[in-house]
Amino acid sequence: MYRATKLQRRNPGTHLLIIFSWNFTILLYFELLTRLITDDSLIELITFGLFNTLQFSLATTMLIIALIYCFSEKYHYFLSALWLILLFIIFSSQLVYHHIFQTFYHFQSIFHLQQGLGFRDIIISAIVPNLWWICLSVFLIGLFIYFGLRYRRRYVPNKHRWKHKLILISCFLSSFFIFHYLAVWNLQTDERAVDVYFNIHHANLSTEKLGLLTTVRIDVQRYLTGWSPTLASTPVVTNENDVETDHVDTTPSASDNKLTEHSDKTNDERHQLSKNKLAIPFDTLIEQTKDKEIEQMHQYFQQQTATNKNEFTGKYEGYNLIWITAEAFAPYAINKELTPTLYKLANDGYQFTKFYNPIWNVSTSDGEYTILHSLVPKQGVWSFAESANNDLPFVIGNQLKNIGYETNAYHNHTYDYYERDLSHPNMGYDYKAVGNGLEISRSWPESDLEMVEVTIDEYVNEQPFHTYYMTVSGHLEYNFIGNHMAMKNKHYVEHLALSDEAKAYLAGQIELDRAMELLLKRLDEANVLDNTLIVMTGDHYPYGLELESIEELVGARVDETFELYKNEWILYATDMEDEQVVIDEPTYTLDMLPTVSNLMGVDFDSRLFMGRDVFSNAEPLVVFEDKSFMTAELTYDYPDDTVTSLTGEPVDENELKKLQHQVDEIFYYSAKILEHNYYSELEWDE
Repeated sequence: MYRATKLQRRNPGTHLLIIFSWNFTILLYFELLTRLITDDSLIELITFGLFNTLQFSLATTMLIIALIYCFSEKYHYFLSALWLILLFIIFSSQLVYHHIFQTFYHFQSIFHLQQGLGFRDIIISAIVPNLWWICLSVFLIGLFIYFGLRYRRRYVPNKHRWKHKLILISCFLSSFFIFHYLAVWNLQTDERAVDVYFNIHHANLSTEKLGLLTTVRIDVQRYLTGWSPTLASTPVVTNENDVETDHVDTTPSASDNKLTEHSDKTNDERHQLSKNKLAIPFDTLIEQTKDKEIEQMHQYFQQQTATNKNEFTGKYEGYNLIWITAEAFAPYAINKELTPTLYKLANDGYQFTKFYNPIWNVSTSDGEYTILHSLVPKQGVWSFAESANNDLPFVIGNQLKNIGYETNAYHNHTYDYYERDLSHPNMGYDYKAVGNGLEISRSWPESDLEMVEVTIDEYVNEQPFHTYYMTVSGHLEYNFIGNHMAMKNKHYVEHLALSDEAKAYLAGQIELDRAMELLLKRLDEANVLDNTLIVMTGDHYPYGLELESIEELVGARVDETFELYKNEWILYATDMEDEQVVIDEPTYTLDMLPTVSNLMGVDFDSRLFMGRDVFSNAEPLVVFEDKSFMTAELTYDYPDDTVTSLTGEPVDENELKKLQHQVDEIFYYSAKILEHNYYSELEWDE
């Protein structure tokens, strides 16, 4: 009785003010911290996106308070503490992930957490430079918990009647809906903010425009509801000639002009050639389907103009094919002294002077997906893993397997990472990796050289063969402490006047070079080198390097909008050493599959790829994850809504709108192909 008399009734208003203030302040703190860390500039903090973030944070806090008040008052501080701890987990995990990959992870990635934990050393190395804000965040949340507990012990809770609680909860919920509606309504002043909220899924841009917590909420919501993109724009038609029809183009294209020195055919003769298309009865398929989206897809692909066959069609028909996706490979990995084999392949093969390798949200997996499928990954999911359940008749593995090729795929890391044990066999490969038939020394990262050593005998005497390699020696982190490949090849780079990070990157790529050296040697010894086509590029640019290190390797400032993603496409056969073919217009990873399919002379339908055969009459178009794009005449920066002419001529507004709609279609129909297993809906005469 005595103790009870010493206690005082708490003021309900003070209690509410404390609960609200702490929840809102900590949330806003995390949002401001995210902007500071990801933008690395105090100036970038004050933007319209910050105003959106403030409104969404206020609405979210109102909702959380409403949920908290559904429980007894004695649990309010405990529930608030749980919410703040959850915020800490969400923001800290996303920011550490961003430190490594320069983007934020999708909700679906949580279900693959065990795979990510396999890179504990990399995670720890990313946490260390971020300890200052991690410790500060823990201190602030700990402060709330400490004073909350003290405050709770000193006062007797008020026993609100349920009708009073319902009134409070109703007020909080009403405030939530009002502030949320106002936040969404205010987005109308920023077209990019509207797009990321309703139409597209781009984590970095969404975080800039809406805030990280809202981005996470949208991501979870879309995953749980099976969200699918919509076509945000409509076709721009200025006259009847703008309507696409499947016709034979008789106008010389840029590809024709740049390749005339390598062809005995005239332009007229070349345009007399047939198309790279299959006899797909779209009219019949449209009549038979009852699915409106499938019908729309049939109509879209039927209206696309198939590309012409050309003087390069079937040039390497019957050749063996070795296709390599090299971890973090980039042009600055090519050096005449350090990586002479890569230098030879790059300089003696066909030259792609403006080749781009855009980064996609699921890192290596999405990079592989674009290269091998010629489709844009569906945003918000692991597209490659999702494709494991689909029919894939046009990937090169299945194409060549169906005409009698021995098809093998190898990866020198864990066999089921990114669920490659499902996706790669579905592409027609006999797939082996560490833990699934590939026996190599365990290290981090593993050796590309050793992978070639232990696998080449499995296929080199099989004619014809197609082998796919996904390498790992060039993987981050780039130092001489935890990177075995960097330590192994350190003596090759010690003399260079570069930072240790840049040296370690090159040391890892030296292992790839030695693997390629062995590969060429063994192919030559087996007398099949002259009958083998080699294709290679990186899965993404080396985002594990600081921008300063990349600029150090490049030897100049690097533009982060487009130039950062410039890469090397190695396309090499020994007969190329006697000719010089230079493709000096924009190309990118989605162009690789249709181009190689054309070179190998396999039957495919160019209308079903989102990339193009670069030797055909198709106009170049390179798209990036944030819907920026590039043509031979212009570049368009989507986040900033800025267009730059590359020719000095004014950009036609109608032409720009048509290109924007074309990019929308590429994203939209790529996603629909994956969602609907679209290729299984098709049929054609062999």
